[in-house]
Parts: sequence; structure tokens; C-alpha cells
Amino acid sequence: MGGAARTDAAETTARLRPGRAPGRQGGPAETASETTARLRPVRPAPPSSSSPAPYPSSHPGPAPAAAAGDPRTGSAVPAPGRAEALPDARGRSSMAPAHTASPVAPDPVHSWSAAPAGRPVVSFAEPELSGARHRPRVGPRTAAAAACLVLGLGLISGAVTGSWLTGDSEDGGAANAFATAGTLWHSVPVDDLFPPTVQGTGAGPGGADRSWTRIAVAPDSGCAHAFDPLLHTALAPVGCRRLLRATYTDATQSYVTTVGLLFTDADPAAMSALAARFRDEHLDRRADLMPRPYAAPGTAAAGFGDAQRACWTVSVLTDAPVVAYAVSGWADGRTVDSPQPAADAVRSGATTAPAQAGLGNEAQGLADRVQRRLRQTVGTATEDSP
Repeated sequence: MGGAARTDAAETTARLRPGRAPGRQGGPAETASETTARLRPVRPAPPSSSSPAPYPSSHPGPAPAAAAGDPRTGSAVPAPGRAEALPDARGRSSMAPAHTASPVAPDPVHSWSAAPAGRPVVSFAEPELSGARHRPRVGPRTAAAAACLVLGLGLISGAVTGSWLTGDSEDGGAANAFATAGTLWHSVPVDDLFPPTVQGTGAGPGGADRSWTRIAVAPDSGCAHAFDPLLHTALAPVGCRRLLRATYTDATQSYVTTVGLLFTDADPAAMSALAARFRDEHLDRRADLMPRPYAAPGTAAAGFGDAQRACWTVSVLTDAPVVAYAVSGWADGRTVDSPQPAADAVRSGATTAPAQAGLGNEAQGLADRVQRRLRQTVGTATEDSP
């Protein structure tokens, strides 16, 4: 009994004092070791290349020897120590690294920053092709600028071409009108050039209205005795094809005015040269270059001679081969010692007798309206010409 008691005491001591085994051999010693293993977990050995690695020390149970099936899904559970895709709560995979207690890595499907191995990297740049020639990309601004350049060049060229065509058309139309005007003296009725009555709205002194009535028309003739010798010499470069004249009087028959249209033989260049000479040398203001009046017998202008000339105006046209003029005086036949150009007599503040009487307005007003009438007639004749 003493031996049995000592044996029981040794077993009890082994259960209460783990880690110390009795020195005796046999079954009781092995039982104590098993008891000690159950009370104190065995520290796992380092993993080796020939055997699978055990779970970390924090794992509550022993490491399985091989992969076992997942009782929930029936799929194989990989052995620990390798990073494998683990299903999450929704059945998606995530990477769980071995031997770490850090949080699980984010799902690459839902993370822009994650770039796991084997996942394609998205790039918005052009791929670099080996062996192929690189062609530069044409941006929208470059394309728009090129389109604007082409459009601008087209507009410019079209404008230039249009200006050439328009210039040719205008030059041709002006030449046609100039030629047509030279034939009006024998193809247009006298009333179209010298109307029986001419209204001069605002043509009188101070803007007063004037009205003139035609009292005589001279037969068409040459220029032999129509001008003073000096004026005849000044007009010689353009020649004299035909001279048309008419004399008017005002509503009170106090004044008389002769209006003349000299149709020349000149071309546009000659007419422009003569106009420039009259303008530059002030020939239209020289009293010795006054045109002569047409004094018709039996009319208010019967006594209208060279001594009765008071105001005058001369205009050399450049759009027609015509020299237009007008000369005015008193209807009672009084003489004028100091004639005055119409341009000076119509100025504000002029104090000469012709200016005070409004004779400058008579000559200038009638000449302007006859010229206007001439241009209207030329325009109509040009449109009607083939």
C-alpha cells in the first residue's frame, strides 16, 4: 500500500505542477506529459520548406496539417503562410497576407490606388508603338485655327476678286455713261435739259424758295460767238461739239439768267485736266472769263447784254463731256460795274449790289439744278441703251 500511495502522490503532483515530470519511466510519466500538454499550449516550431507553416501564436488551436474544406461554402481553405484570395461577406475575394495582424487589404476592384500584380493598368495616353512612326496629335485649337486661316484666305481672295470685278464693272459703266452724255444734245428733247419751269426750294437768299420760268431757248449752235475771246481760248483744249442755251426769269421778272451746256469733244482725261486747271488757277472767278448771256428779243431778257452781267458760275464736269455755266443780271437792263462770282455773292455778309439783290443765288441755283437734271437724263439714257 505504501507504494501505491506514493504513486498516487506523484500523479497528483504532476497534475498540480506542470512542466516537471517524474524521473520514473513507464505509463504514469507519459500520462503526466499529456496532462501538461493540455494545460500549456505548445509553442509552434519555425516553418520549413518541407512542411506547411503553422498558424500564428495567437491562433487558439493547433495548426492543421493540410488544407481542409470550408464547412460554410464547401470550398477548399488554403494552407496558412501564403497570401490567397479570401471571400468576404459578399463572396468577393480579398488578399490576406500571412503572419500579420494588420487589417485586411482593400478590395482592388473598389480601390483606384490598388494595383495588384496581374491587374491591367489603365492609361489615357497614346500607346507607344515600337517600330512605328509617331504622328503628332492635332488638338481642337490647332484645327480651329487652321480652319479660320483657310476661311480668311478665301474671304480675302473673294473680296479682292470681287473688287476687281466691281471695279471693272464700275469703270465700264462710267465710260458708257460718259459716252452717252456726249450724244444727248441731239437725242433728248429740250424740255428734258431745260424744263419750262424750275423750282428752287431754298435756293434764294437766306434759304428762301425760288422759282424760274424759261422765256427763251437759243438754237443749238457752235461756240464761235458765244464766249468772250479769252474764255474761248481757255475752253479750246476740249473742243466744242454743240452749245445749248436757255434764258429764265424769276417769278417777279426782276432778274434774268442764261444757262448754257457746252458739249465738248474731249475724253474723260481731257475733261479732268481742264477741271483741275479751272480749280487750281481759279479761272471760274475771273471777270474776264465770264460767259455771255442769251438776249432773246421780245422777252424780259431783250436788254440783257454783256454790260448787264452781274454774277456768273462755270463748272467743268468730269463725268460727262460738258461745261455748264450760268450768268445773271437785272431785267431792266441796268449795267454792272463790278461783276462778282456767284460763289462770292452767295456768302453770308456779302455787301455788293449783286449779292444784296440775290443775283448770285439766281446764277448758282439755276446752274445747280440744270446740272442735276443733266445727270438724271444721262442715267436714264444709259439704262435704256443696249
